[in-house]
Amino acid sequence: MSGIDRELSALRNVSTVIGSDPMLIQAAGGNTSIKEGDVMWIKASGTLLAEAKDKDIFVAVDLADMRNAVTHGENRADQPAEFALEKTGLRPSIETSLHAVFGQKVVMHAHCVHTLAHAVRKDCKALLQAPLDGLHWGIVDYVKPGANLARLVSGVAKGPVNVVVLQNHGIIVAGDTVAQTHALMMDVHERLRVDPAATVAPDLTALATLTEGSEYTLPDDALLHQLALDYARLKQATEGSLYPDHVIFCGIGATALQDGETPDAAAAKLIDAGAPAPAFLIVPGKGVVVRRDASEANHALIRCLVDVLLRVPADADLNYLSDAQNFELLNWDAEKYRSRLNG
Repeated sequence: MSGIDRELSALRNVSTVIGSDPMLIQAAGGNTSIKEGDVMWIKASGTLLAEAKDKDIFVAVDLADMRNAVTHGENRADQPAEFALEKTGLRPSIETSLHAVFGQKVVMHAHCVHTLAHAVRKDCKALLQAPLDGLHWGIVDYVKPGANLARLVSGVAKGPVNVVVLQNHGIIVAGDTVAQTHALMMDVHERLRVDPAATVAPDLTALATLTEGSEYTLPDDALLHQLALDYARLKQATEGSLYPDHVIFCGIGATALQDGETPDAAAAKLIDAGAPAPAFLIVPGKGVVVRRDASEANHALIRCLVDVLLRVPADADLNYLSDAQNFELLNWDAEKYRSRLNG
């Protein structure tokens, strides 16, 4: 087995490990890559890192051509399928350009819950100083994933910098070997660890009555109810969207039922306004209900929101995506493709 084959095998193993940890990766989020000469292998869009050992989820791309397109501001840098070296039916990740701008051989990108608990706050830059002290790290403002983000990151990821926090998005780390890069990812994960707030018991009887005969039902994951059981957390959840994958898989922000309103009536209002039926609804003081046809990806991103907000102080000043940022995600062809692959 050649050196690159061994490292690609190691990358598959590590990708499976981090992809199976919902505190790092949710649904088809996150991606990993490895470079050899002018070729980069990167996770395909819409595939699951957790399946890296069982399925062929990596796509080879022309690294030199992608880097050239990013450097010269070419529009095709946001069309990663154009750089695929083989037409396998899978598209390279929508974040191929982001991986390409790193000089290091291995790159790993995760939507780490502990990172997000810092990165969604307006004071995140100051918050990160102490826990990341001693690392070669940088931070960039939120922009839609793609070539523009890659250009921002390339301006920060210079010299020894191998950790970049993406505001309202996640973390990206780079290294010369799979083992080194994985260790760095887990180091950042632990440095930013935040203990969750205490939980409260939901009103399951009231929720069961409310959802009888409805398109909505009680979730299997009892922790989801915590969005409804603390006023400050409910307010944080309903004021807007905090990161891209929530928008893609759960829509903009979250919706809470009004007094006396049924789940189907609340959903109908959104549908009449041109929005899709919400994957979940918050019943203030009672708990959360989810659509009966909600996908695994929907459930994973609802859980991610709970995990993040359980780690954000009630008085934190959060940085929400703007209306324009929400709509550019919903109208983005690459994200529509990824969402289709995830049900």
